[in-house]
Amino acid sequence: MNPGQHEHTTEDDPAEQRLNGWRSRLLRLTSLRLRLVAVFAAVALAAAVSASGIAYWLNRDAVLTRAQNAALNDFRASMTRNAGSLPRHPSCDKLAEATRSIGASTQNYQVILIGTGPDGERCATKSSSDGLSLDAVPPSLRKAVEKRNPKQGDPAEYHLYWQRITRGGQPYLVGGAKVIGGGPTGYMFKSLEAERKDLNSLAWSLGIATALALIGAALLAQAAASTVLRPVARLGDAARRLGEGKLDTRLRVTGTDELAELSRTFNRTAERLERRVDELSQREAASRRFVADMSHELRTPLTAITAVTEVLEDEADSLDPMIAPAVRLVVSETKRLGELVENLMEVTRFDAGTARLVEDAVDVSDMVTACMDTRAWLDAVDLDAPRGIIARLDPRRLDVILANLIGNALKHGGSPVRVKVRQDGDELVVEVADNGPGIPEDVLPHVFDRFFKADASRARSEGSGLGLSIALENAHIHGGGITAANAPGGGAVFTLRLPMGGGDDDLAPEPEEGNVST
Repeated sequence: MNPGQHEHTTEDDPAEQRLNGWRSRLLRLTSLRLRLVAVFAAVALAAAVSASGIAYWLNRDAVLTRAQNAALNDFRASMTRNAGSLPRHPSCDKLAEATRSIGASTQNYQVILIGTGPDGERCATKSSSDGLSLDAVPPSLRKAVEKRNPKQGDPAEYHLYWQRITRGGQPYLVGGAKVIGGGPTGYMFKSLEAERKDLNSLAWSLGIATALALIGAALLAQAAASTVLRPVARLGDAARRLGEGKLDTRLRVTGTDELAELSRTFNRTAERLERRVDELSQREAASRRFVADMSHELRTPLTAITAVTEVLEDEADSLDPMIAPAVRLVVSETKRLGELVENLMEVTRFDAGTARLVEDAVDVSDMVTACMDTRAWLDAVDLDAPRGIIARLDPRRLDVILANLIGNALKHGGSPVRVKVRQDGDELVVEVADNGPGIPEDVLPHVFDRFFKADASRARSEGSGLGLSIALENAHIHGGGITAANAPGGGAVFTLRLPMGGGDDDLAPEPEEGNVST
């Protein structure tokens, strides 16, 4: 690789590194391990929250019901004992005394008694001077307490009602009842602050238990993921090695679970693939040997036939007019057979990996001109090739590439054929364009295939179908390539791109002197 190419690659490295970094982060975010941990955590969180929520509400209901029943039952009994003995219209003093007696309960609630004195004056007394007033009693509760029981056969003329409220941020249980027979009405206020503290402590405990369950689920998921993903990682690594061509890759199988069965299936598949590839490699090697041997065997008799046809070609004008066409046909077909044999031998060199570059610094303009001049194409081609573009290439292989591309355009395309040579950075670019109907879209992907000749819209090809394939192989051995496309205004365009400094050393190592294979 020349210095220019190295510098270009270095400029692309940061962008490529950023792209690889994003890919790595995306893979980590979508990895199976992370998904397993997330699923385990979600299930554990849902289960823990559900269990904690149910436990909290059950305990809340039990705590509040217990406190509520104890306070209401005590209030009912105390009302019956203290307020029930009062006259229908007690004095405020007696009403206050009864209020203090009711409020002295061990349940620690505040009491308000409301009655009508002998003089018809309304009197309200509280068990605590700093306690809640009657305004704290919800209107709906007062209305329910004052309502007479309409049910027949029910000895209770009035019922005990209760309601939970919040005053000043503090929770209270408010209960109310009216003495049977129209006596005083009593309300009690029971603070539920102690129960709220207990429930808050319970909520914190359940929250901590939920967090611990979540952490435990994550650790369990990590352990499970490691157990499951370790064989998967080994399988992925083995698949990568198999994809790299290491067909002897096998997995060590232990156990009888699904992953073990998957490993056995992988081993069976790899074994069958290795056998199949060996068979195909042997067949391919045999085919290459056959083509190479056939080409070499044909070369000797073909040399003799070519010599005879050259003599016949020189004497064609003096032959009998009835025989001359046949002689010319034999001469043209012999030349075509010779080209086919040479192409087949070239193909076998590429397949066998014996094709090598013999590089030299050349003026590309002179190379293109010489290629066309040798084949008498100068008058048929519009050439745009400025002098001074020096590239280190294999002249013979460049000539083969140019001859195939320009010859293909002249044979199958429409005039004029245009050849443009330019330098694009560290690359040599040669464009060969014709003015024909273009290449059908279904044919474009196959124009460089060997022996491919599907050309319904152009003149019938008499070639072997190997020319463009050989041109592409010669471009590859230089470290370049050829692309085919249709120009917007019509016609086909073949674009050759080669590095200015020669081919890739791995693809085309420089041969030792005296050992050049062409």
